[in-house]
Amino acid sequence: MKSVRNAIEDYIALRRSLGFKLHGMATSLGKFASFLEQKEAPYITTALALEWAMQPVDHPPSRWAQRLGFVRVFARHWSATDPRTEIPPAGLLPFRARRARPYLYTEQEIQRLLTAAKSLSSSSGLRPWTYNCLFGLLAVSGLRISEAIKLERQDVDFHQELLTIRQTKFNKSRLIPLHTSTRDVLTEYAEHRDRLVPSPRSSCFLLNDCGRCLERSTVLRTFHDLSRQIGLRGPSDHTGPRIHDFRQNAEARKMPNEGVCTVFAAQLLTAGSALFDVFSSPVEARRYDYERNIQISECGPSPPRRSAWYPCGCV
Repeated sequence: MKSVRNAIEDYIALRRSLGFKLHGMATSLGKFASFLEQKEAPYITTALALEWAMQPVDHPPSRWAQRLGFVRVFARHWSATDPRTEIPPAGLLPFRARRARPYLYTEQEIQRLLTAAKSLSSSSGLRPWTYNCLFGLLAVSGLRISEAIKLERQDVDFHQELLTIRQTKFNKSRLIPLHTSTRDVLTEYAEHRDRLVPSPRSSCFLLNDCGRCLERSTVLRTFHDLSRQIGLRGPSDHTGPRIHDFRQNAEARKMPNEGVCTVFAAQLLTAGSALFDVFSSPVEARRYDYERNIQISECGPSPPRRSAWYPCGCV
């Protein structure tokens, strides 16, 4: 019979072949395999799983519960092959997860963040342009941060005003229509990028000073620093408005209150994804959204929205 480590590797490979990424789970289960090897344990027991899950004494209970949950999921799978495997019961480390409270940014807060991004220090001069473009794009498109930093140059179609988001959550791809003003800002950024970094080391659309793709951890750290600088967070706060809240923020501004009527689905897609755009006039954006809502309301009863972001833009 194969070892627990080999079983974990096969399990992760199987799940990933089905479309799951499992970054945190793969790392944690690898550490659990090392723990079992140190204990010279040939199979999983509840006691060992509990001991390993609570090893980081400085971690919060939510992290302990998450680590034990990783083991529980794998043990449930592996118990069919090795009947000696003990499955840690649910509720062994009780913890009730608390959802983060979404934060809706005001127009002034977004503008202050974009202005602060323009003042970032840079060795080549590209960093301020990159973060100004990145935060603005997140605010108007509803992209996930991972989707934005992985955009390739070929994924930005200036002529048709479209972004192609490839192989993201559940290995799906989709198209994101762009407002004309957003297209103009992306075009301006591309011109500065090509001038400041003529020989990039990456094919990503958004680059750092060295011409490489942005790293998520660096983006988050920069966002937190700018948030403290403009007053969104206190000087020593570790919690506050998140970069992920741009998705909630853009949805609240972009989407109508009612479902999207079939009559106007194609028209909405043609008009563009961003009914509100921080790069354009807020007054014009609100008027456009107001008129669009009137048109939709005249359709009569409409079906529930399929999605907050792409009711008619999935591919």
